[in-house]
Amino acid sequence: MNGIVDRMIRAAKLDVNLYEEVEADTGATGQAMVVVIVTSIAAGIGTSGEGGPGLVVGVIAALVGWYIWAFLTYFIGTRFLPGPNTKADIGELLRTTGFSSSPGLIRALGIVPGLGPIALFAGSMWMLVAMIIAVRQALDYETTGRAIAVCVIGWLVQVAFLVAAFLLLGSLGLTRDAG
Repeated sequence: MNGIVDRMIRAAKLDVNLYEEVEADTGATGQAMVVVIVTSIAAGIGTSGEGGPGLVVGVIAALVGWYIWAFLTYFIGTRFLPGPNTKADIGELLRTTGFSSSPGLIRALGIVPGLGPIALFAGSMWMLVAMIIAVRQALDYETTGRAIAVCVIGWLVQVAFLVAAFLLLGSLGLTRDAG
């Protein structure tokens, strides 16, 4: 277990070599999944006073979201915005993006009164920077700008999908009234 803790610390430190290491280590996919689970539990703890969806639902949503995000990143990065050296598979994106959620552990501090919004915001921004580094390394980009573009496009696609799903569910009468 010490290996995964060391990797999480290195990921949180934004160690480029760590992202290269887990990209190449096909055995690290399970570790990346554990990182996603642990950091989603931390987020659940940090938002527990806000009446969120619950820990189990949050963990399941995080795992599904992680896979969807990795697939979107892979697809956009290899099909629409490949660099001259881009060679990747979905496993590489799963491993690197999974470890990029390591800084999310800080979100557990959201349970501390007065510190909640700061911890959640700081954790989210730190995770975003780690995600950009993870994408840059996994897709073998020479510039960070291309990795940022892939992340922004992926985020926009994800938001569009969620809005469409919400509108569809609303039109089917499957969402609650706000009033």
